[in-house]
Amino acid sequence: MTIGIARVTLFLPASHSLKEKRMVLRRVKSKVRERFNAAIAEVGDNDLWQRAALGISVVGSDRAFAESALDEIVRFVRDHAEVTHIEHELQTFSQEFGVGAGAHHWEG
Repeated sequence: MTIGIARVTLFLPASHSLKEKRMVLRRVKSKVRERFNAAIAEVGDNDLWQRAALGISVVGSDRAFAESALDEIVRFVRDHAEVTHIEHELQTFSQEFGVGAGAHHWEG
């Protein structure tokens, strides 16, 4: 299992209020959720009108899928807003949970 996370910083030059910014972000987040089934949320620059930071995460069975999915999502976001910075990270877990330092097992 691989988890991919990204932080994407956007510049929104046409936004002249927090209300306008929220409308743009709501549209982008909704489309990403629908099209890619990914988790996405505003994670920074909340009080700035023309800048936003979005956090995106995907989970896949392998590293190639997670990396490809993040790349596709970032391309999609670029088509809908001006991206100024991207950070991303992939974390792969072994097939057997509970193996390795710091592993915890929960039963429900």
